[in-house]
Amino acid sequence: MALTGRTALLAALGALVVGLLLPSWLGIAAVGLPLLAAIAADLLLAAPVSSLRLTREGDTSVRLGEDADIALSVGNPSGRPLRAAVRDAWPPSAFGPGTELSASRHQLRVPPGERRRVTTRLTPTRRGDQHAHRVTIRSLGPLGLAGRQGSHDVPWTLRALPPFTSRKHLPSRLARLRELDGRTSLLTRGQGTEFDSLREYLPGDDIRSIDWRASARRHTVAVRTWRPERDRHILIVLDTGRTSAGRVGDAPRLDAALDAALLLTALATKAGDRVDLLAHDLHRRGAVLGRSAAQVLPAFTNAMAVLEPALVETDLRALTAAALRLAPRRSLIVLLTGLDAGSAEEGLLPLLPRLTQRHEVLVAAVADPRLDTLAAGRGTLPAVYGAAAAEQTRADRRAVANRLTRHGATVLDAPPAALPPALADAYLALKAAGRL
Repeated sequence: MALTGRTALLAALGALVVGLLLPSWLGIAAVGLPLLAAIAADLLLAAPVSSLRLTREGDTSVRLGEDADIALSVGNPSGRPLRAAVRDAWPPSAFGPGTELSASRHQLRVPPGERRRVTTRLTPTRRGDQHAHRVTIRSLGPLGLAGRQGSHDVPWTLRALPPFTSRKHLPSRLARLRELDGRTSLLTRGQGTEFDSLREYLPGDDIRSIDWRASARRHTVAVRTWRPERDRHILIVLDTGRTSAGRVGDAPRLDAALDAALLLTALATKAGDRVDLLAHDLHRRGAVLGRSAAQVLPAFTNAMAVLEPALVETDLRALTAAALRLAPRRSLIVLLTGLDAGSAEEGLLPLLPRLTQRHEVLVAAVADPRLDTLAAGRGTLPAVYGAAAAEQTRADRRAVANRLTRHGATVLDAPPAALPPALADAYLALKAAGRL
């Protein structure tokens, strides 16, 4: 049973009547008994809650920050009309800031034997699966004094996918890729190691590209054109250990790494390369392997949605062994990890030659832009100490990057907003140089 504010207001007015006009047991009975009778009648006339039939339909996935609509259908098989207040409970992170109360509560009227639908709008603020909690319904009587209340389990799962904010950089990188591939009207064709076609010599062409035999046959100077290699294998390795849990701005480093990986995947897929994904810390946390070009980006996005950083030290030996198993032939291995001096020197540097001996390795890390702000601090003693600590941290990261470079890896260290385009540019540079 549930009482409403209207009942409390009537009870308060009745108390005033008793206190001012009939301060006796008779007055209490004269005011209380009718109110109790009205409450009992409301309870009897309210539609039952336990027999209601509830179903859901709507969105099953949504990008982080976008809206998703989940419809809840309520069927009333009883012979009494349903006047109800409905609370569709979800985790707080499923709602936009300040919208939980307004979005999760609904007023509903369902005639006997009919069905009505209400819609809950969700705006997830965290990646991952959002599971619906219980639906609580308060069925009120015609007087609005009291009602029956109960809950139903109506399961539903909404998956909040990574936002992929870096997709705004994709058109410019695709234009660069088309330039490399020789499909734009330029004087120079794409560079690479796969023969593309022959064409007539134009002023400014590299004379080393002249095909003298073809020129003799055609009685004109012909040059060979090349295109970047296709169908190359790229393995993106996500370090989901403790370094990925460090927050840069309002999000963990892992989120920036996911965004960079999605941009690289979209670009490499358009370039005709095969892309696989491995997420690892102490153990394998996820993998997407052998997907077609049309399936790879949705599969990556779906797999990344449930990845969370683990507060453990990554087993880089196991990660390296897993990467070598998934890339038996020469590949581009993109390792998204940290550049902390301790973990990199003790874990990554001794194992890096195993990767660079067979593969092209690109190490990408998320830098904290606050270090630049702290390093510029002056004027007060705390600011000077902060600047010294920030400068030392930056120097340590540069030293680690230099050592990784000497071991044959390409190293990127960029803030979250700059890392995705920097990674895409590094991939295009490797492709243009014929190093894949």
